Amino acid sequence: MLICKARLAPSPTGYLHLGNARSFLLAWLQARALGGEIILRIEDLDRPRAVEGAEKDIVGDLEWLGLDWDNELTPNYYQSNRLHLYCEALDDFKARDLLYPCFCARKELAEAMSAPHNSAGRYPGTCRNLSTEKRAEREVKKNPALRFRVEPGSIIEYNDLIHGSLRSDVYEETGDFIVARADGIPSYQLAVVLDDIAMGVTHVLRGDDLLDSTPRQILLYHAFSTKPPIYAHVPLILGPDRKRLAKRHGSVSIVEIRGTGRSPEEVVGWLAWSCGLRSDIGKTTAAELIEDFVIDNISRHGTHLSSLDIFSP
Repeated sequence: MLICKARLAPSPTGYLHLGNARSFLLAWLQARALGGEIILRIEDLDRPRAVEGAEKDIVGDLEWLGLDWDNELTPNYYQSNRLHLYCEALDDFKARDLLYPCFCARKELAEAMSAPHNSAGRYPGTCRNLSTEKRAEREVKKNPALRFRVEPGSIIEYNDLIHGSLRSDVYEETGDFIVARADGIPSYQLAVVLDDIAMGVTHVLRGDDLLDSTPRQILLYHAFSTKPPIYAHVPLILGPDRKRLAKRHGSVSIVEIRGTGRSPEEVVGWLAWSCGLRSDIGKTTAAELIEDFVIDNISRHGTHLSSLDIFSP
């Protein structure tokens, strides 16, 4: 019986940076320490934002860091080649009356969500109960997005390996959420759940910036009558402005660090130290971290980079 099947799921909307690399390293270590499998999947649904050449560089960077995977990167492991599967799921949801069309513009949503009586970020249900006639009138003028109906009392309770026991009232905190955009492209929430189900993923380790997405994803697992994976949301690496490390922070991509002449052992050693797996900064390989890997040793606090010149030449 397979104890663990995890995944590395980069998006080619940018280059692999230290924060992504650390999350992928930890996901890889978790799977390998449990004697499990790991797959590589390219989450390329957002084609307009894709950076030319990023996918090739990301795969090369992961290999340079010493990470491997157990699948060949065939077309089936690209989300852009799985659109028909997402559409089939949407058709199933429609047949079960789990979806409805939403015609709200971004400005309307922003105004509604800023109302004093409304929870921050909660969709107020503006289009939920539109009559058939009203929907037909609006469809003439605008293609709708599709929202998943969240019923009152939709309480999600689960255990996160980093954050412990968590509880979320999705109806009160989020409300009905989008599962397909107005241009027909499925949402991240839907695609990632369907892919993880189809690929047999049992463990999901990722950055805690996705913690808020988890209750919605678990609701989708329930809609598919499937058990959710085991989750672990790890703290992020923060830039000098204490915001999530991103392109705006400058030369923090692995491809740029490689260009300085640094070795993969130096980078992996720093990543291991930064999240609490090592007590000091020293050279190591990803494989050397497997034997002593314990998820409880991962720091519960984000890593703040006061300077971005840690890997300068």
